[in-house]
This record gives sequence, C-alpha cells and structure tokens, in this order.
Amino acid sequence: MTTADPPQPEIVRLPGAPEVAEALATRLLSSLTERQANSGVVQLALTGGRIAIRAYERLAADGPASSVDWSRVELWWGDERFVAAADDDRNAKQALDLLTAALPLDSGRVHPMPASDAGLGLDAAVAAYAAELGATSFDICLLGMGPDGHVASLFPGHPSSSATGDVIAVRDSPKPPPDRISLTLPVINRSAEVWFVVAGADKADATQLALAGGPVPAGGARGRLRTLWLLDDAAAGSA
Repeated sequence: MTTADPPQPEIVRLPGAPEVAEALATRLLSSLTERQANSGVVQLALTGGRIAIRAYERLAADGPASSVDWSRVELWWGDERFVAAADDDRNAKQALDLLTAALPLDSGRVHPMPASDAGLGLDAAVAAYAAELGATSFDICLLGMGPDGHVASLFPGHPSSSATGDVIAVRDSPKPPPDRISLTLPVINRSAEVWFVVAGADKADATQLALAGGPVPAGGARGRLRTLWLLDDAAAGSA
C-alpha cells in the first residue's frame, strides 16, 4: 500500500441490527467528542434507513448528557428523496424530528437538501445544495447499503453510479421515489472517515462484493483515513 492508498476497511461484527444501531450511536458520541477537542466544528454527513434512525433515537436520548457540543456539529445529508418537506419519506425529516427536539443544534449548521416544495425544480435544487456544500470535506460520512450494493442514491447499472460533479439529480431511480438528490462518490471519498451501517441477510452478497472492491457503488466508497463497516452477523456472512 502506498501512502496515497486508503487503508483497508475495518470490520466490526455485531449480533443483530439493534446492536449495529447501538454501536453506531456509541461510536458517534465518542468520535464527535474527540474530534471537537482537536478541531472544533465537526462535519457529519447523515444517512437514512432503519438502523440510522435507531441510532438517532439513541443520540437524542443520550446526547444531551454527553460531552458533545452540539452547536459545533455541522449536519449534511448524503442523499434525499425529492419530495415535500413534510413527507415522512425524507431522510432529513426522519432524523431532525428526533434530533432537533432533544439536542441544542445550531440551525445555521444544519443543511438538509431542498424539498420538492421549496420553489426549486430538481436541477435547481441540486445546484443550490452544491453551492451550499462548496468544498466541504466530511469528518465522518455515514452510509447505509442496499441489497444491490447502492449507497446514497447511487445505484449499480444506473447513470448515477458513474456521475461526475459533487451533487447530482437522480431521475428514474430503481427505488422509489423516482426523483432524488445525491452526493457522488468523489464527495463521499474526500471524507476523512466513511462508516457503513449494514444489517440483514439480504445484504450479505453485496457486502462481500463491496469489501472486495467489486463493481457496485459501495465497493467504491472509501474514507481517506478510515473505512469502518458495522455489520450484523447476517450481513457479514463470511467477512
């Protein structure tokens, strides 16, 4: 491995999805505290999905008593469904319904992707988020993974998986709804750390393929300094 190569992925196996969510929340609280001690504001990209929501529930419960200064946590999203702001399918709504009620977040440091009822079309919403993101590099980027190996809204065999630029419009998504906004692999890969949270036997084949660097979007997602996979036993398979 040369100095330019990212380190090999770290794999942490856990019994089931609840333990993956617990581990994610615990590690986030620890890492955010440590990073704030060293550098102040932490740039964190959130993901959606059942495991992430369970982890955010834990953050909402334990975060107020933690050592994290939540006013110095900058929140971003890796992808979003282009639906109305009040739609429960929005990743940002699911997360913020839990976190803003419990944690003293600085609203100026919370960056949800535009909703479909914000007065912008999909392409304009993409341009607006790209401008807001600028050259931001995430300290930690959280990613779920689908059974097909997709991450964010980058799908195998779909134009999204090879898109250039930082933020893209995803149309005709293989997974509903059809219109989405997503960060690209180059943005994900400039993160210091990328953390995967994956559970379920239906993810086992994609996990093996991704860990081998196979031709699925998850196989191309790597942190500059660390790539961490929090896996339950069913998803880990023989990993």
